Amino acid sequence: MIDKDGYRPNVGIIILNHRNEVFWGKRVNQHAWQFPQGGIKYGESPEQAMFRELNEEVGLARHHVRILGRTRGWLRYEVPDHWIKRDWRGNYRGQKQIWYLLRFVARDCDVQLRACERPEFDAWRWSDYWVPLESVIEFKREVYQRALNELSRFVDRSRGYRRIARGREPVRDGYEAPAPQTEAATTGSA
Repeated sequence: MIDKDGYRPNVGIIILNHRNEVFWGKRVNQHAWQFPQGGIKYGESPEQAMFRELNEEVGLARHHVRILGRTRGWLRYEVPDHWIKRDWRGNYRGQKQIWYLLRFVARDCDVQLRACERPEFDAWRWSDYWVPLESVIEFKREVYQRALNELSRFVDRSRGYRRIARGREPVRDGYEAPAPQTEAATTGSA
């Protein structure tokens, strides 16, 4: 489903833990990290698509999260020609996304990266809200920054979060980025 301007409707999902760190998924067999996201199917609302994608990509259900907010409107990005599927060339420009900010109210072991037949991620970690975006594919970086900026108003500032100037790295005393977690590490299986 592509709109008249060539954008495919999509949802982006930012999941916050109790320390206001964000869920960061590593794409299968790649060195790229990203937030969960996915297309909106015909007849689905953005919220329905968000819960479907949350389950498919991260294995979480509605009761594992609470919606804190969403973007006011669509955030768009264009996909470079060499990334566009051959059949879509000429009609497709990129994606338009509604972004959701969710509070994770479950346990880390509830994350199930193999919840669907074709997993999107093979590892995950919690990262600072203002995660450096160098590991995000270049054409998505601006929309990620815009989503984080717009949704930051919903973040509970009493939980270790500090507003920082745009484009500057966060400073947190004694903070070390956690090592990526694989599903085996979080479930205790080999």
